[in-house]
Amino acid sequence: MRIVFLGSPAFAVAPLERLVADARYQVVGVVTQPDRPAGRGRASVATPVKQAALRLGVPVLTPETLRDPAAVAELAALRPDVGVVAAYGEILRRDVLAIPPLGYVNIHPSLLPLYRGPSPVAGAILNGDAETGVTIMLIDAKMDSGPILAQHTVPLPPDARTGPLTQELFMIGADMLVETLEAYARGAITPQPQDHARATFTKLLTRDDGIIDWTQPAVRIERMTRAYDPWPGATTMWRGAPLKIIAARVIADRCADVPPGTLIDTADGPAVATGDGLLALITVQPAGKRPLPAADWRRGLRLSGGERLGDASARLSGGEAVH
Repeated sequence: MRIVFLGSPAFAVAPLERLVADARYQVVGVVTQPDRPAGRGRASVATPVKQAALRLGVPVLTPETLRDPAAVAELAALRPDVGVVAAYGEILRRDVLAIPPLGYVNIHPSLLPLYRGPSPVAGAILNGDAETGVTIMLIDAKMDSGPILAQHTVPLPPDARTGPLTQELFMIGADMLVETLEAYARGAITPQPQDHARATFTKLLTRDDGIIDWTQPAVRIERMTRAYDPWPGATTMWRGAPLKIIAARVIADRCADVPPGTLIDTADGPAVATGDGLLALITVQPAGKRPLPAADWRRGLRLSGGERLGDASARLSGGEAVH
């Protein structure tokens, strides 16, 4: 089976490697995002999928966009039987969808129709779900709305963080993919339409999504520290500079007489009053410094009493990213 693979980030490498290693499939090309400036030196860096494809000896296409007719023609020239998509970074248009006879199969890290869109893992963690999973689906003209070929459910641990969980789900998806593709191609799987009435949606995250509103409940803010790891992080302002809250724990005390955002010393170390409960700080990262235990950060402070974290008018600089 001739396959064209579309993907970009590190967690999309596992499905590509599994396809290349399986004798049933021939990956005739990889389509990934162009090299982008990265790091302090702003040197041009290839996507993890491109780096993997070059290592595996697979031809690579890096169009700025698949809206370009020349890029569409180059893709069609590969004569794929099917396309596989794993976080490529662009919605496919009808002329691209029409190229492979078997269409495009997508790995989506949620139990569709829940959490369609670009940040499904963060959405599940932020909502405190007890389970999540992976869906192998066919792509249609709308976002994540195509029929389902296979699903796998996994428990969502209470300490799950988006980065590691996304990697785990794509590893599961890679195993599912190599078996689902073969069964789908020989007609052994009947695609099942999604129940669109149950659909929920996620959005492209920005830096501002990670700004902590201390009037929110402590349980919500604790979930932010995990849902927004590695991007955009859960961040507040402290004495005019950003402070990232990397890890935290909910304390049930309400402290109704303390304004939200107030830094408090407790028997468990530094904590912050919220709209409902206290949030004990475990690991923090001041601007321009490495992460450190919150207790060490607190010991370096001289408090005047009643100082509060957060500034509702503050907005961090920076654009958007897909994860």
